[in-house]
Amino acid sequence: MAIVVLSRGRCGLSKGITCYMITMAIADLLVCIFNVTLVGIFRYHFPYSFLMYTSVCRVTAVLQVSIVQFSVWSTTLFTLDRFVAISCPKLKLKYCTRRTATVILAAVSVLSCVMNIPAYFLYEPYSVVANVQWGCRTVKGYYSSPAWIAYKWVADLSVPLLPFPLLLLLNSLTVRHILVASRSRRALKAHGPGEASSDPVLKSRRTTIVLLFTVSGSFMILWMPIVILDLLFDFTEIPTLEGASSLHLAMRITLLMMYSSTCTNTCIYILTQRRFREEILNMVKYPLILLFKFLK
Repeated sequence: MAIVVLSRGRCGLSKGITCYMITMAIADLLVCIFNVTLVGIFRYHFPYSFLMYTSVCRVTAVLQVSIVQFSVWSTTLFTLDRFVAISCPKLKLKYCTRRTATVILAAVSVLSCVMNIPAYFLYEPYSVVANVQWGCRTVKGYYSSPAWIAYKWVADLSVPLLPFPLLLLLNSLTVRHILVASRSRRALKAHGPGEASSDPVLKSRRTTIVLLFTVSGSFMILWMPIVILDLLFDFTEIPTLEGASSLHLAMRITLLMMYSSTCTNTCIYILTQRRFREEILNMVKYPLILLFKFLK
């Protein structure tokens, strides 16, 4: 519904930011469908399905990390677009366009797939039955090979160790610029408290602050546990979770939180964007109106 509503272009947003928000919604939907439903649920409940072929398992491993990486970076690029639009007016005309957004997002999607090709060779067959390779398990040299260690650190830096400071920096600079501009506007117009609260420009700026902080803030809060746990495994040299039920449970909970971050953006749009709420309600009411007319 979010993708359809944003694609119609009736939410009062520019074409550039609409492109980023549609991409975020598509990436989040892919995570929910592929990582959660297909791999996390279907493969678990149907252990002898085609998903357990080693070749298929390797492909799904590449797609899993690529989709999550693209989802994270689409959120980061959305924040960067808002920073340029608000804090860099000279660059805004060239950067904050639909064409630029399309090129950047396409490049990031391709780069996400290319960077994670090594994940295909990260797994080996768990067993061989009738000359058919089944299952996936990590190759034996993963924790000792310098090449695999380097790949893991590159993957960790790209998601989410690098996006974290970028989001904090961009949001801090954007909010600082908005607050300075708002104070200057109040001073120039000599508004009192009542008049300032009714100023549409100030309301728009407050909505922007709320949207930025809720999107990036929810992302950082939901991703933080798995980042901490991953760093704990790296620096304490815990190679597996076998025999450690508490660590296994912690990992499952952090994965649940990480995947939950893909479900929050639509809720944030509904809470912060009035016109988005109106369009969602219109979509919900439209089939009911048709049904009422048909029955009438």
